[in-house]
Amino acid sequence: MGVAENLRRVSDRVGEAAARAGRRPESVRIVGVTKRVNLERIREAVDCGLTDIGENRVQEAEIKIPRLDRAGAACHLIGHLQSNKAGKAVGLFSCIQSVDSVALAERLDRLAGGPVRVLVQMKLGDEAAKAGVSEGGLADLVRAVRASAHLRLEGLMGIPPFFDDVERVRPYFRRLRERADAFSLDTVSMGMSRDFEVAIEEGATMVRIGTLLFGERRGR
Repeated sequence: MGVAENLRRVSDRVGEAAARAGRRPESVRIVGVTKRVNLERIREAVDCGLTDIGENRVQEAEIKIPRLDRAGAACHLIGHLQSNKAGKAVGLFSCIQSVDSVALAERLDRLAGGPVRVLVQMKLGDEAAKAGVSEGGLADLVRAVRASAHLRLEGLMGIPPFFDDVERVRPYFRRLRERADAFSLDTVSMGMSRDFEVAIEEGATMVRIGTLLFGERRGR
């Protein structure tokens, strides 16, 4: 199945999930996760109406993003950002979704030449492999980003623990939405290919979809 048909099907499912939550379909943005996806397929998705793409790694993005015709497509960093790549990140991405420490926020602010859209990544579970600021540290990080000269805080991002039963992620998504509301933040980036409908029902305004758009990818 081609990218165009995949995008249509995902968009339909997004609309149905939004309707179940009493929301408009356009209140949810699809970020196409383009890790290990070639330029031809990314361009096809953008030509079919995908407005946002997400890369996990700065190294891959700096090869692909300059070669993309990105008219109307915003590029998001959705993977962990190492501080030594912060300078490249502020020059490459329309939005950095993975700000997870005060130190990283301060470094991005120092290196930014102008406004930088960011989301704060909150850790939703106890998995050591997943990044994010703890809920206890969230207020300090939000305060630091808001006090910065160049960072523009738009919302929160999170990745829940993995469960075979996707319904078990619902309370994690609900908590992230509640924390966003507590800080008067409109954007909540949560939910991926296997659980995005639950995320939308719990208040996601942005879902990160890779496999359902581009198929399974090999490698790491």
